[in-house]
Amino acid sequence: MKILVTGAAGFIGFHLSIYLLKRGDDVVGLDNLNDYYDVKLKTDRLDILRNHQNFVFIKADLSDRAAVEKAFAEHRFDRVINLAAQAGVRYSIENPRAYIDANIAGFMNILEACRHNRVEHLVYASSSSVYGSNTRMPFSVHHNVDHPVSLYAATKKANELMAHTYSHLYGLPVTGLRFFTVYGPWGRPDMALFMFTKAIIEGQPIKVFNNGKMQRDFTYIDDIVEGVVRVCDRVATPDENWNGDVPDPASSRSPYRLYNIGNHKPVELLKFIEIIEKKVGKKAVMEMLPMQPGDVPATCADVEDLMRDTGFAPNTSLEIGVSRFIDWYRGYYKV
Repeated sequence: MKILVTGAAGFIGFHLSIYLLKRGDDVVGLDNLNDYYDVKLKTDRLDILRNHQNFVFIKADLSDRAAVEKAFAEHRFDRVINLAAQAGVRYSIENPRAYIDANIAGFMNILEACRHNRVEHLVYASSSSVYGSNTRMPFSVHHNVDHPVSLYAATKKANELMAHTYSHLYGLPVTGLRFFTVYGPWGRPDMALFMFTKAIIEGQPIKVFNNGKMQRDFTYIDDIVEGVVRVCDRVATPDENWNGDVPDPASSRSPYRLYNIGNHKPVELLKFIEIIEKKVGKKAVMEMLPMQPGDVPATCADVEDLMRDTGFAPNTSLEIGVSRFIDWYRGYYKV
């Protein structure tokens, strides 16, 4: 198949593109290479992708309607996996307009292009952040998610609503994936594992929010990619049992689906730090801080639907995943 991966120079997009290329798909990667974090990390990922002859790169911004339309017209994609977005909960408080441009206007351009070019299946990244103020654990795609606590989360919830509208109006098969705290080699520098590893190696203090009582469903990158590919290969179909009197948020009369992809084993932040310390061989200097605006105290994924429909659920242990990341970090930065 010919597959468009937006955000291909990003953390998840890079690993996903490698997987698709290795199995023989033609991949067109689109990315704007913005400077939200170190651009060298993105260009180094891109250099690896360019070693594959069935990879084509387009530098463009999703909010550039003409560029998106041109890419679709030239390449005639079978399927689209939209991972490009302005990421980060805390940054959405500092720079909210960036999230409207990338996550709302950009996603609109993708939906329109998929509609007009008869794309077989659009798979897009949502986020565990959409669960917001929900406290019932584990988080299920069948739960209501109308109380986001950050603009980032609100834009991801908006993506799910926009996708359903296009699925309903135009019969576009769409599947949204709520990712839970993704980590692993080539990970983002603004994520906890990267920041903690760097600081501990350098002997710098780390900021530990909510006094370390946060819990996160850390999900290894290879498990995320496996889940994305399995979902992409299973085109969304209408749910014949969907009932408007008791509407299920996870499906529809339209070809629309939602899945969680998470490790379904939440870990307390202090335990997470302990695993990093053991691998690095140094103790962390911890600066205990209160909860940050936009954060939630805990996340945990219910992956029953993913397991039922694809036969897969993430299962990489945190010890193995953290070890692989730190090995990559030491090699990449030569420390």
